[in-house]
Amino acid sequence: MSFRSQIHILFLLIIGPKQLSAQLDTLHTNRLRNLIITESVAYTGAIAGLSSAWYGEKAQGFRFFDDNSEWLQIDKLGHFYTNYHLTRVNAQAFRWAGLSPQKAALWAGISSLTFMTTIEILDGTQPDYGFSWGDMTANILGPSLYVGQQYLWGETRIQPKWSFHNTSLASQNPKLLGKSMSEQWLKDYNGQTYWFSGNISSFLPKQNKFPKWLNLAVGYGIQDMVNAEVAKSQQNGFFPYRQYYLALDFNLSHIKTKSKFLKGLLFLVDQIKIPAPTLEFNTKKGVIFHPIYF
Repeated sequence: MSFRSQIHILFLLIIGPKQLSAQLDTLHTNRLRNLIITESVAYTGAIAGLSSAWYGEKAQGFRFFDDNSEWLQIDKLGHFYTNYHLTRVNAQAFRWAGLSPQKAALWAGISSLTFMTTIEILDGTQPDYGFSWGDMTANILGPSLYVGQQYLWGETRIQPKWSFHNTSLASQNPKLLGKSMSEQWLKDYNGQTYWFSGNISSFLPKQNKFPKWLNLAVGYGIQDMVNAEVAKSQQNGFFPYRQYYLALDFNLSHIKTKSKFLKGLLFLVDQIKIPAPTLEFNTKKGVIFHPIYF
């Protein structure tokens, strides 16, 4: 049986006989084949590279590791955010291959989760940490948000976003929080904020006049964490606390343009929270207004 025939059979099982005739008008079999091959090669190469460069030397027996109390759980939002956007980008590739928005989202979610699950299994072989059910749960929930919205509403109404600002705390533990800016944006959780940006217009009745480009975002951050554990941070004279944010945001997908390059750029930038006036709520300092927060 040819690869082309296998693709048609696989797609028949995915979408069902009733939808097959309609989907065949738009399905690009060659594109889908090339996409599957490309993603398979990329997946194999990435896992092989990580296994060799990062995991190989220290790999031991598989073990579980409970890190749910670390970093006041903001690292779990990092896993959620990462796998959501892996799915979001991957879905565009499946749409390019001709799949419907719902099927593209589903298969993007499956492929992204497969990659992140493999990483988590490799983590399970490391003596310094292990397989974390908290990380794994976040890895599942990220794609679920994207896929669920496509099936429920046929569009994205709530999108996770990220922002970062430099903090002075990294110098207190540069090995853990980063020695330079190139490391701190990834390692210093004190400077990271994770957002859920909701498009107000999409929740209002149809034909409403509310600006489609305007969102309302709620965010979460932490402060004074110089170690992964609260107790260790306190031993060093820091008393960690949680931060909650409320801010306006922009939905860049609703900016009209005929430029494919600009449209692609806006798609990528739309995973970052745009700086805006922001209200912060925390138990240590109460309510704080930031004229501009990122």
